[in-house]
Amino acid sequence: MECPKCRGRMRTFDRNGVHIEQCDNCRGIFLDYGELETLSRMEAQWAQQHYAPPPPAHGGPAWGAPHHGHYGHHRGHSWVGMLFSS
Repeated sequence: MECPKCRGRMRTFDRNGVHIEQCDNCRGIFLDYGELETLSRMEAQWAQQHYAPPPPAHGGPAWGAPHHGHYGHHRGHSWVGMLFSS
């Protein structure tokens, strides 16, 4: 298979039943129809299992009080990011 961007050689990887093509030259990643949705669904399931919300503090912060929680700070640790880490 030939890369549609740079015409390099494409390799196919099978990750959890999803076929992913990656170019050896430009390292571009290409997905077939429906594979992005499958990866998104798998990431959401993985996140639910690994990132349980912290228990609520007693009373909680007052309106306007500084919030020191860690919600939304897991961008670098997503399942999709780990998909291509090897």
